[in-house]
Amino acid sequence: MKRGVTVAAGVLALAGVLGGGAALAQSLGDTSAVNPVTASSTNGEATYREICQACHMAHGEGGTGAGVVPALATNPHLADKDFVLTRVLRGQGGMPAFAELLSPEQVAGVVGYVRTHFGNAYPEPVSVADAKRLAPVAEAD
Repeated sequence: MKRGVTVAAGVLALAGVLGGGAALAQSLGDTSAVNPVTASSTNGEATYREICQACHMAHGEGGTGAGVVPALATNPHLADKDFVLTRVLRGQGGMPAFAELLSPEQVAGVVGYVRTHFGNAYPEPVSVADAKRLAPVAEAD
C-alpha cells in the first residue's frame, strides 16, 4: 500500500481518537487492506463532516497545536477550484492526500461544499471531471 494512504488513514484514526471522527476511525480497521476505507457519502457536507472536520473544525476555522491546520472559512485560496482540488487529491505539508481514499464524486462534492460555505462564496461548480483531471496518476506496484 502506498505510504500516503497509510499516513492519511493514520491521520483519520488519530482525529477519530481526538474527537470529531470517532465513527470513521472505528470503521478503519485494518488499513493494509486492498480497498481503503472512504467516506460513506458523496454529499459534500457529509464528506466534510466525516473526513475534513476532524482537522479543519466544524466551522472551517482550522487550528493550531502539533501543527497548523489552515482555516477554510473566508479563505481566498478557495477561489481557485484547481488549488483546492489539488490539495485534497495530492496533499501538501501536513495535509494528507485523499486521492485513494475518496472517489472523484466525493472530492468534487466536498470541494464544492467548502467553496460555498464557511463565509466563502465561490459559486463556480466543481465537477467530477475536474477531480479526475487533477487526480495523480496511479503508480504501478
